Order: sequence, then C-alpha cells, then structure tokens
Amino acid sequence: MAREDAIREEAIAWAARTGDPGFEEWDAFTTWLEEDAAHAPAYDRVMATADDAAEALATVPQPGNDNAPAEDSADQSHPRRRFLGGAMAAALIGVAAVSVWQLRDPAYVVETAPGETQLVELEGGVQIALAGNTRLVLQRDDPRSASLERGQALFTVDHDPSAPYRLTVGEDTLVDVGTVFEVRRDAGAMSVAVSEGEVLFNAERQRVRVRPGQRLTSAAGSDHYVVAAIPLAEVGEWQEGRLTFRDATLEQVAGNLSAATGTSFTASPRAAARVVSGSLMLDSVEADPRTVGPLLGVSVRYQAGAWELGAL
Repeated sequence: MAREDAIREEAIAWAARTGDPGFEEWDAFTTWLEEDAAHAPAYDRVMATADDAAEALATVPQPGNDNAPAEDSADQSHPRRRFLGGAMAAALIGVAAVSVWQLRDPAYVVETAPGETQLVELEGGVQIALAGNTRLVLQRDDPRSASLERGQALFTVDHDPSAPYRLTVGEDTLVDVGTVFEVRRDAGAMSVAVSEGEVLFNAERQRVRVRPGQRLTSAAGSDHYVVAAIPLAEVGEWQEGRLTFRDATLEQVAGNLSAATGTSFTASPRAAARVVSGSLMLDSVEADPRTVGPLLGVSVRYQAGAWELGAL
C-alpha cells in the first residue's frame, strides 16, 4: 500500500473514533497528528468529506408519522446530534468505500510537503528520492512508468533493454537506459540532469540525448531547450543538504528554498526576474534565512509571513 493510501486509512479510523462521544484517547490522537506533517491535512479532508455527507443525509426525510406523540425529554435532548451521529458513521463508511475503490486504481500518488523528503523503492530496480513539495504519480502495474506533476526527484534505475523507464513531465517525456538522473518541474519549466547513463528527451520530437554531466532545460509547452554542462556532484545534491543555483531567477530561488526547507520564501516583484548564482547549505538557511543574502548577493527581509528576496 502506498504511503498516501495508508495515511488515508489511518485518518478514516481516527475520524470514526474521535466522532464517538465517549472518545478519550486525545493524547494518542495528538501524537498521531504530530508524527507526520501529512496526518493533519488527511484527517481534515476525511472530516470535511464526512461532514458534507452527513449534512446531506440529514436533509433526507425520515420515515414516521407527523402526528405521532413527541418523544420524551431525554430522547429529545439531542435529536439532530443523534441522527448526525448515524449519518457521520454512514458517511465515514462511504469514505472508506471510496478509499478501497481508489486502491484498485493502478495509478497512485506519492507526495511530499515542503521541507519533507521521501525515498520510494519499486520492483524492477527502480529507486526514487523525492525532494520537498513534490507530487509523483506512479503505476501499480508498471513500476517503470511515472509522471512528475510537481517538484523535484532523483531517479536511480537499473538497466533493462526490454523495459526502458519512462517519465512524463507535463507535455515532455523522458526515457532512460540504466541511469541516475534528476528531474525538476515547476510552473514555468522542466529540467533533467544526468549523473550516470543516458536520458532521451522527447523521443518522438527533439530526440535529444542527455549524458552524464549535462542538464537540459525546457520551458513549459515549448519545443526549445538548452543543454549545459554541470558538475556531476550537483545531481541530487539536495540529499546532501546543498542547493546550487546557476543563473536562476530570484523567483526560482525562492520556490526552491521554500520546497527544500519548509520555510516560506518569496521574491520581490521588482526583482523576481533578477538572475543569481551561488551555493547554499540548507542547514544554515533553516537556522537563519538571512544567510541567503551575502551568499547570493541579495537582500532578505521578513514580511507578510515570508522571507522576501530582493535587490540590494
């Protein structure tokens, strides 16, 4: 079972338990919420779905005689709550049923929060390391096929001539042959960098071969691309706690830092397109975001709940 599916099942179980008026395991529930940043959002989604379903059920007319005598005072104390309790239970059963149905879908999602990383190991010699704020769609019936919807991931794939690994990134497709490569996707562009083996970029269009020590960058929805040389050590370096920027805009820097550290960074509107280069250790940035300033030659100030990068 994928991590997201497991968390959803746990959230459904906790939702059912906390909905019981006699529930007393609040310390255990709090511990579960704090164990993983994904727990609270999953619980909230389950409760929101169950609440909506319960409210819908509450509007359904119940069988009975309009002229029947009123219930005694004890029975009348919380009639709506009593009904909603049953409705909530029914709603949670419905949520669970949907979850089981989703488990039958061959596609499933692995997702990380900002500042979180995750390692996924699949059959067929496929290992994927996800950086922060990444969303990857995998296939249960085909471990050598995936789609990167957002973020950054490092792929380590064993060579199998009969089953090349295929990764979809928006409108682009990457095919590898026994490779270690890193892919990043954001709203404006995608890039692939190779440290071992070879990656074929868009086999049916450009047919560009990206080799070790090269990074290909292409704007979203464009047939144009740029291939540049990079040090091999930079491929997947975020796993070692480092980020290197080469002619990156401040908008890109802010997005990368937010994803890697879990701390909110933004770019000043006036300086968002400014290009900078430099290398940062994530531990230092997490300890004091202002260290970004002298290393990249930019201003750093805290406002509106985020660290804003701007021109000096």
